[in-house]
Amino acid sequence: MRKFSIGKTRSTLYKSAKILGDINAVKRGTVGRRLTYRFSGKISARILSKLIRTISKIFKLN
Repeated sequence: MRKFSIGKTRSTLYKSAKILGDINAVKRGTVGRRLTYRFSGKISARILSKLIRTISKIFKLN
């Protein structure tokens, strides 16, 4: 018997939302715009993550 946790449920919901968003973009013909937004979101998240890690090392927050 599998145990369901909040994290697994949240992950499943986010994945399904991403797929539904992709399907909606195909229907509306805005696939290029969606790909651009997803790509820029990943890049900005990586930059912010590195920035926060650097700041936490400087101030030794960990």
